[in-house]
Amino acid sequence: MTKTDLLKKLAAQLTDALPSHLSTFKKDFEKNCQRILSRTFTKFDLVTREEFDTQTKVLLRSRKKLEELETHIKQLETLLKNKRHK
Repeated sequence: MTKTDLLKKLAAQLTDALPSHLSTFKKDFEKNCQRILSRTFTKFDLVTREEFDTQTKVLLRSRKKLEELETHIKQLETLLKNKRHK
């Protein structure tokens, strides 16, 4: 779910919580609510779950590559050390 979809859904839920006899007020409230929520959430600098999951995968791949490189460096250092002792 994108940030925009989340905010629209949240604004709609807040609007639905209003009494039904305020129908003319509801549309303005929903529009204003969505605008206020959007501005507030932007200040929080939040990310969507999809963005978070994507970055988690990138981090895991980077961590794996780093571990592989560290292992390779250790192997090369061992080889170099063994050659010096011969």
